[in-house]
Amino acid sequence: MTKITTFLAFTLFIGFLFGQTQIANSNLELWSNVGAPTEEPDNWNGFKTGSGSFAGFANKQLERSSSIRAGASGMYCARIWSTSVLGITANGTMTCGRINMGSTTPSNAANYNYSSIADPNFSETCASIPDSIVFWAKYTQAGSGSQMARVHAIVHDAYDTRDPIDASSQPHVLADAALNYSPTNGAWARFSAPFVPTVTPGLIAEYILVTFATNSTPGVGAANDEVLIDDIQLIYNSGAGITANTDKSLTVNYSDASGVQFFSDQIIDGQLSIVNVLGGIEFEGAMKNNVSVKLHSGVHFARYQLLSGKAGTLKFIVD
Repeated sequence: MTKITTFLAFTLFIGFLFGQTQIANSNLELWSNVGAPTEEPDNWNGFKTGSGSFAGFANKQLERSSSIRAGASGMYCARIWSTSVLGITANGTMTCGRINMGSTTPSNAANYNYSSIADPNFSETCASIPDSIVFWAKYTQAGSGSQMARVHAIVHDAYDTRDPIDASSQPHVLADAALNYSPTNGAWARFSAPFVPTVTPGLIAEYILVTFATNSTPGVGAANDEVLIDDIQLIYNSGAGITANTDKSLTVNYSDASGVQFFSDQIIDGQLSIVNVLGGIEFEGAMKNNVSVKLHSGVHFARYQLLSGKAGTLKFIVD
């Protein structure tokens, strides 16, 4: 898998300006090792780049396809499919994190996907919580039954968060979006899944873990269940948490003498991160009415998470 560093940097820059981070290669046009067993879309991963005790036995279950829908943004999409080995179904999976294969039993907790935040090849930055994730899919079921394909997206802080979300990962999750969907009867269909915030205070959005799978239940389904995925997009209907600093419920002011001052009709207590327009972190720590920090002139963003549950980003200008 190839990480798209140039495009990602641009995405992050736009994200800090408008709070609308997108996943790199979300239209699945860029691929590495096409035709080889290690074929994968850039910025996404399958079993062949997985970790765990059984990673060396992984099958190829992800490849480039030109079977796109009418009106698609490019020429290619991703094809994932399930296989069967000795009667055990291995569901097809594509993730922007990494797949861990720790057991031959599909439902075993040692099998999971995760963000490896120390490695940019297996993690995806995300500076705010989207309203929803939208994608196009064509799901074809090879066997009988009422199986469903699945997408799961998790926004989390700087922690190697797992999917399925386990007890150690739960305190680091800001929001997640999940959708199980039925076969699409040979046609492409547009799907949308809303992000549901958690109530864990003090977290700052830093990463997103997105996983597509041929089956919602591990080990269930049949060999050659197939999902085509294309044109993935994070939707920010409400400005991605950007709150104008004219909002009467919480305003911000800066002066060289007093630093950053927050004014609100509620108690100001939580976590704060101040970044400049280039994404450089100027301050990280506790949020209170007055934060002693010296800032250079220009546009800045105060990303906050109050203990009351309120979170967002205030844009302000230092003269």
